[in-house]
Amino acid sequence: MELLYHKVYINQNKDAAWVTFIHGAGGSSTIWYRQLRDFKKTFHVLLVDLRGHGNSRNLFQDWISCKEHQFEDICDDVIKVLDHLQIGKTHFIGVSLGTIIIREISERYPQRVLRMVMGGAVIRFNLRSRILVRLAHMLKKILPFIWIYKMYAYILMPKKRHKKSRSLFIREARKIYQKEFLKWIKITSQLKPLMKLFREKAPKHPTLYLMGDEDYMFLPSVQLVATQHENSFLLIVPDSGHVCNVDQPEFFNSKAIGFLSADTHLN
Repeated sequence: MELLYHKVYINQNKDAAWVTFIHGAGGSSTIWYRQLRDFKKTFHVLLVDLRGHGNSRNLFQDWISCKEHQFEDICDDVIKVLDHLQIGKTHFIGVSLGTIIIREISERYPQRVLRMVMGGAVIRFNLRSRILVRLAHMLKKILPFIWIYKMYAYILMPKKRHKKSRSLFIREARKIYQKEFLKWIKITSQLKPLMKLFREKAPKHPTLYLMGDEDYMFLPSVQLVATQHENSFLLIVPDSGHVCNVDQPEFFNSKAIGFLSADTHLN
């Protein structure tokens, strides 16, 4: 059985809870480099690289070559790592597309989830993001995929203070193979009904949304959902774009660790 590339950091407290980090499309577990030091002090930490990303990019060759591909496969990959490591329950932290993966896991495997932190959560594609997805579908066989990633990065994270997040996004995207990029583009067509379900149905587990105040593509829809769902909390990360864990790591870490430690006094 093939497993995602993963890395484990064991806390000296054997009874510490687990935290599993899930990156977004085009990224890798290196996106969490500004979280690792703080979270290792309190939790056992699990980092994974999704299919076709980071150190998992040479794995699952049968999946790359097959015509059928399901979003559920991406979620099951994470569960297989948990099973392999004998992790019964874990907190989850995700960013961007990783938040959709976490929410899907929480619906299909609720017994494996403690709490969820959603950074730069994606629960609706607004008009601009829908246009970008359509452009990607149209241009995917014409332009080198890295050009599409660069365009998306600059539209999603346009400001000067987003430079670190934008550069990291582009650097990690360069490591993806063209065939894998095409797979992920096709998978986006499966996300619309999932996001609709997640907007209509409150999460089963306590959920903290951490959204950059400059995440203009996705913040408005999260603001609406957070007021409608029980067990959901929203904190706005100041001076931050979509990848708020990189833009404002100290704020992100302190609020996420407090929430996962059952401290719901978030103001």
